[in-house]
Amino acid sequence: MSPLLTVEGVSTGYGELEIVHEISMTVDSGEIVTIIGPNGAGKSTLLKAVAGVLPKFRGSVRLDGRDVTALSAPQMVAAGASFVPQTDNVFPSLSIRENLEMGGFLRSSGVSERVAEVLAMFPELERRPGEQASNLSGGQRQALAIGRALMLDPVLLMLDEPTAALSPVLREEIFERIEGIRESGVAVLMVEQNAKEALSRSDRGYVLVAGRCVLEQAGPELVANTEVGRLFLGLDGSTADDTEAGS
Repeated sequence: MSPLLTVEGVSTGYGELEIVHEISMTVDSGEIVTIIGPNGAGKSTLLKAVAGVLPKFRGSVRLDGRDVTALSAPQMVAAGASFVPQTDNVFPSLSIRENLEMGGFLRSSGVSERVAEVLAMFPELERRPGEQASNLSGGQRQALAIGRALMLDPVLLMLDEPTAALSPVLREEIFERIEGIRESGVAVLMVEQNAKEALSRSDRGYVLVAGRCVLEQAGPELVANTEVGRLFLGLDGSTADDTEAGS
């Protein structure tokens, strides 16, 4: 069976500056796949290109057998791939329910029913659907952003640093939600700065260095890989986050 997502030889960047060079990767249905690497490796840049936020200079992307290389971000959402950016991922002036309703704007029917289903996945949001998003904690806001991305029943959910700046307790909650999403049948592709935690929950991981993929392994194998641990998992005090806009 073909992978759900196939990225083949993709190069991308900002303006005329190429940051990602000929990256190939796959995501199967029901998988969590995590991209790690040092600062400036191009992890977030690659994810944005796959999501249609950035143009591809070269290469191709296929989703569920369909060539989606030239699709814009809204077209990718309609095709079944939802993307949650690291920042500016909710409407702060709207309530939790209104944010979710906005996420379901392409649904022809069943918006209220889907809102109820998504809220049930996030009990901390379900308890107060009328709360304005600006009043939410960082973890609750991230949960809302993920919930909004699920409103259109995607087959693939792409997350850019979903636990950035969260406390260990909130990180654990978000990772548990991500595992629950995978168990519901939605594949997850994410860039994550808390690499060790993410990889331990991932089916596979890719390591990017200087815009190129240098290693692919099962998530637990990458955690156990001494060299990867030393360089990218903080075992020598370093981190694997990707906080710059061009990272």
